[in-house]
Amino acid sequence: MSIQLSDRINNLAASATLAMAAKTRELKAEGKDIIGLSLGEPDFNTPDYIKDAAIQAVNDNYNSYTPVDGYVELKDAIITKFNRDNGISYDRSQVVVSTGAKQALYNIAQVCINPGDEVILPCPYWVSYSDIIKLAGGIPVEVTTSIDNDFKMTPAQLEAAITSKTKMIWYSSPCNPSGSIYSKQELRALADVLQKYPEIVVVSDEIYEHINYVGGHTSMAQFEDMYERTVTVNGVAKAFAMTGWRIGYIGAPATIARACNKIQGQVTSGANCIAQRAVITALESPVSNIKYMVDEFKNRRELVLKLLRDIEGFESNTPEGAFYVFPNISYFFGKNLNGTTINNATDFSMYLLEHANVATVTGEAFGNPQCIRLSYAASQEQIKEALARIKAAVS
Repeated sequence: MSIQLSDRINNLAASATLAMAAKTRELKAEGKDIIGLSLGEPDFNTPDYIKDAAIQAVNDNYNSYTPVDGYVELKDAIITKFNRDNGISYDRSQVVVSTGAKQALYNIAQVCINPGDEVILPCPYWVSYSDIIKLAGGIPVEVTTSIDNDFKMTPAQLEAAITSKTKMIWYSSPCNPSGSIYSKQELRALADVLQKYPEIVVVSDEIYEHINYVGGHTSMAQFEDMYERTVTVNGVAKAFAMTGWRIGYIGAPATIARACNKIQGQVTSGANCIAQRAVITALESPVSNIKYMVDEFKNRRELVLKLLRDIEGFESNTPEGAFYVFPNISYFFGKNLNGTTINNATDFSMYLLEHANVATVTGEAFGNPQCIRLSYAASQEQIKEALARIKAAVS
C-alpha cells in the first residue's frame, strides 16, 4: 500500500532548530560528546515560586477543560502585565492564551492570511515564520539586513518591500536569531512608513522581551496610531525558563482575537490547566524575580563574544537581547577544512557538528545564508569548551 501524503506537508520544511536538536540527541545516544548550542532553551530550572503555584493547582483539583481563550484570571494577569511592562491597554476580548507562542503565531496566520497575500519578513527571522506563513497560503517577502546595521530593517527597505499584495509584517524584538532590539525611535520610523498603508497588519513577537541588556523595550502597539492593527505576541518560555509548560498569548485587535479564539476552538481548545495557573503567578510576580537569569545570560554573552574574537573568520556584532550570537562566517566559503569544502552556512554548521562535536544552526534556516546561530543558553564551562573545539576545528 502506498500512502500519499498531502502536498501541504510535503512542501513543509522541518524546523532546522528542532532537527539539529534531534540530531544532537541521536549522536549523544551513540556515545559522542556533543555540546549543544543549537536550541533556544534556557538551561535554568523554572523558579520554585512558579512550580509551587502549579503544585497548588494540582492540589486544588484543576483538572477540567479550560476556556478556549484562557482562564479569566490569567487573561487579567496578562492585561496587567501589558499595562505594567509595555504601556498597552487591552481588555479580555483582546487576549487569547494558546499552547505556546508558536500556536499563537499559527492562529494569526490562519485567520489573517489568504492565498497570495504577502508578508514582509526582515531577515534574519525566527525559523518557523516563513513556513507558518506558507501553510496559510501566504508569500514570505524577505528583506535582507546585514551585520553592519545590527540586522535591522530600515524604513527605506520596508517601503521598498511593500506592494499592493502586502498584508502583514512579522518581526521579533529582541530578535531570534540575531539578538537585535529595535529602539523606540527605530520602530517609530517604521511606523511612519506604515501610516501610508493602513491596511497592513503588524505582528510583533516579543517573547524575549525581558532578556534585554540595554533596557527600554518598546512595543509597536504602544504607538496610538499603530494600536488598532498590531498583534503583540508573547509567552513565558524564555524569560521564565518555562519552555515545556507551553503557554503563549496575544494582545490584539478584538476582531483578530475573536478569530484566533474561533480557530483554536476547532484545533486544540484551551491550553493546559495546571500550566495556566502557574503562569498567573509568573506574570503577577515582580520582573526582578528573574533578573538573576538575565544577568547570567549577559555574562555568557560577554564570554562568547570574547572567545569568538579569537577565532579568525568569525565576524560578530554585539547582540542587545535574547541569548544568541549570529556571526557572519562567509570567510570560510570556498575553503577546504580537513577535507571538507565549505560552500555555505549549512556546510559549515554540519562541519562543526562532525569535526568539533558542537551543534549550531545554519543561518539559511533564518533567511541569512552568511551566518550561523549559536545559543549561549548553556553553562560557561560548556561555552568555553565549545568555542575551544570550534577554534581547533577551523584553525
